Amino acid sequence: MAQFIEFVGNHWILATLWVGLVIALVLHRSRTAGEALSCQQAVMLINRSDAVLLDIREKKDFDAGHIVDSVHIPMNKLGSRVSELEKYKAKPIIVACRLGQQSTDAVKILKSAGFENVVRLSGGITEWRSDNLPLVQK
Repeated sequence: MAQFIEFVGNHWILATLWVGLVIALVLHRSRTAGEALSCQQAVMLINRSDAVLLDIREKKDFDAGHIVDSVHIPMNKLGSRVSELEKYKAKPIIVACRLGQQSTDAVKILKSAGFENVVRLSGGITEWRSDNLPLVQK
């Protein structure tokens, strides 16, 4: 720890730039990632606004357990299959992945395709499962 403090003292410009870059990265990521909903907020949005849940996990993960009535389009095919979601353009779309990290990229793709009301499920299906919410298995 003493060496770290000494390094920062000797190279304060470099340390300041590093902190500034980290802050800029966090701000940029939070602005472009879209709004995140908790599982309870997602359930309320589904029940009150007839929201559509888009599951972007791989097929084997989707078959192992998914949220009722969710639409499955794997993340690696989302760009080419975004036209399948055109019929849901007027509804809110909730994007869910395994841990809630890949969904940020999916939200960007959907927003660039003209979808305005797109949010992501915070914590993904893992959080949904840990909250003991129901999953359907094939």
